[in-house]
Amino acid sequence: MRRALLIAIFALVLSAVIPLFIGGTALFPQLAALPLHVWVLALGSVAVGWNFNALRLRLVLGGLGRSLGYPRAVATVLAIEFSTNATPAGSGGLLAYVYLLTRRGVTSSQAAAMYALDQVLDLSFFLAALLVLSPLVLLGPNEMHLGWQLGTLLSLLLGGAMLLWLTARDYRRVLLLAGHALRHLRISVARRRQLARWILRFRTGVSLLLGLARWRLGLMYLLCMGHWLLRYSVLYWVLRGLGQPMQWSYLFLTQMVSFGAGQVTLLPGGTGGVELGFSGLLAPWLPVTTLAAALVAWRFATYYWNLLAGSLPFALLVGRHLWQTPPSS
Repeated sequence: MRRALLIAIFALVLSAVIPLFIGGTALFPQLAALPLHVWVLALGSVAVGWNFNALRLRLVLGGLGRSLGYPRAVATVLAIEFSTNATPAGSGGLLAYVYLLTRRGVTSSQAAAMYALDQVLDLSFFLAALLVLSPLVLLGPNEMHLGWQLGTLLSLLLGGAMLLWLTARDYRRVLLLAGHALRHLRISVARRRQLARWILRFRTGVSLLLGLARWRLGLMYLLCMGHWLLRYSVLYWVLRGLGQPMQWSYLFLTQMVSFGAGQVTLLPGGTGGVELGFSGLLAPWLPVTTLAAALVAWRFATYYWNLLAGSLPFALLVGRHLWQTPPSS
């Protein structure tokens, strides 16, 4: 427990130091100039995303014949967000998810399958986003007009639904293709074992997916899409507030790459990798002070905000059990 706390503190300090190293103290006037409505929009977008995830949780539980009150569902989502962001590589997210749902009468295997189903939905959305947005970065306008925006949303909806259907229909081929790709990469034994466990949960999650009503699954995907579109639009609004608007699709892909880089560091919140990926992709287009200020505002909305809002629900729903559990000898 003490080691995990020290790692979390180190990650928080490192996340604060990197923007100062990039922009120095000149970033503070830039942050002070960021309009209040931008802060409200950024933090509010993430908060609405929590509610979307709470509705997703209630939908999948309803498909299993279980019920969960709305306030309890929101508190559960916040506790899981805190655990994900406070642990190395988000490893605590699964543990908190399974623990909290088993306390509601769900078996541990069902809870792990529900977690895998969430990952299947997220993966379908991000694969669709990668396919749809990559051409827009090269061919699209700097400022997408209404037609481009509506077309992008429709493409994400249809593309993600198609990928979800293909995964459910022929998931064995999907896993074989993934395994074929992994054979060409140098992956440690521990990572391969972790991937093997994830694949087993993935298969169980697909089985759960196939048992849900189509309307329920479709609504869950819509909520998934809304959650990620809101969270990945935070940076777009922050840069507009700082007077440096950039193409939304490029910023979306920038965040995908940055969070992917964060997984490599194995630190809470992807600290280090996220900041370096963010800086490397945006440094050619932004002044250093604006870059540092945008990094602070973006990380506050998408990382610190999750920790602040989720700390109390985590302490009440999960932490109390940890404190009451005697240490193993």
